[in-house]
Amino acid sequence: MLDIIGKMFPMDYKLASATRFLQVEAMLGFLSARQAGLDDPLRLRRAESTRRVLSLTLNPDRDVDRIHGNGINTIDIDAIEGRYMLSGGADGVIVIYDLENHSGKQQYTCSPVRTVGRSSRHVHKFSVETVQWYPYDTGMFVSSSFDKTMKVWDTETLKPAEMFEFEDNVYSHHLSPIARKHSLIAVGTKNPKIQLCDLKSGSRIHVLQGHRAEVLSVRWSPRYEYILATASADSKVNVWDVRRASGSLFTLDQHNGEKSKASSQTVNTAHNGRVNGLCYTADGLYLLTTGTDDRMRLWNSATGENTLVNYGKVCNESRKQLQFTVSRGCSPEFVFVPCGSSVAVYALHTGELITMLRGHYNNVDCCEFHPDFQELYSGGKDGNLLAWVPVVRTADVEEVSNGENKGAASLSAVNPAFQDNWSSDED
Repeated sequence: MLDIIGKMFPMDYKLASATRFLQVEAMLGFLSARQAGLDDPLRLRRAESTRRVLSLTLNPDRDVDRIHGNGINTIDIDAIEGRYMLSGGADGVIVIYDLENHSGKQQYTCSPVRTVGRSSRHVHKFSVETVQWYPYDTGMFVSSSFDKTMKVWDTETLKPAEMFEFEDNVYSHHLSPIARKHSLIAVGTKNPKIQLCDLKSGSRIHVLQGHRAEVLSVRWSPRYEYILATASADSKVNVWDVRRASGSLFTLDQHNGEKSKASSQTVNTAHNGRVNGLCYTADGLYLLTTGTDDRMRLWNSATGENTLVNYGKVCNESRKQLQFTVSRGCSPEFVFVPCGSSVAVYALHTGELITMLRGHYNNVDCCEFHPDFQELYSGGKDGNLLAWVPVVRTADVEEVSNGENKGAASLSAVNPAFQDNWSSDED
């Protein structure tokens, strides 16, 4: 059997065999080192997580019910169970999906468990721009909209427990994922002033002034609970310590303090266009920004220094917030950013374009990484939510030809993350 394959495809077969051999050898090395106590188990986990991310593909066995009539602007996966996903659409509708497979079958559909539809009297009147789970409990989530409101929802009753009203359209809001000493929600609106709303008191308690145009994105640091980054249409990104009343800590400068020879107007700007995307790495050490100048930049979050990583042209025509995300638990880490009708995957620290995930029929507006299973979910103007899932390991040709591990090969088509050791296979 091996001779026949080798004669038919000599180079392809040899390359595939060599690659597979190196992968197996590396994995066995990690396992042996962990078993002997020479390596931290984290190394093996990072290696497998990285392999899974590099094999992401559109899964034909998993669908997400299409509920939104128009485009999907924002999604969020809860950090507590990693089971429920929120989505907010241009039609004002909010949907809660259960991502878990309850069917016991390989092919299944992620169905909505709760929906704030057009028939609800509490539904947003216009486009929902941001949705976010409360970081410590799935019993509450927050949404903001172009109807100039931000609503704090009770998940059980699907009624707003609190509503904040603003004078302008709301582009973005964010709750700190780590805060223990405050319960502030940062809100970016068409007004250049950033609003800080307190969940405990139900009121707006502070205003941050420093931008000259609408604030398109806001993001709390996952490392320091009082540090906030804000991005605006004035091409600037400000980093704040909200305990200070004297202004921002610093403004990101794409030239790192060196004036451009062509023009002095670009000094102290993060981009040469509107800055509409912010994302911290999981450890909070780096901050990523995207702008309508078709550039993405990586910054040292402590010093504000531009690391000068070149990601090339990153297509970005959105006039609103662009939701992109970073992997977690991989080595190296990866960036997933909407780029037209695709999702571009970049190596975080080198800027290398790894792949383009294609599957949407229109522009992609948001994507979210699931760190528990190394999966990616994306939403676009076509109204579809797509699930990008790692390819499961398959048996070698040698194993199949020798009749070894046939049982494992038959089970490998099913994502092991959804299998258990105690349930029966019988219907």
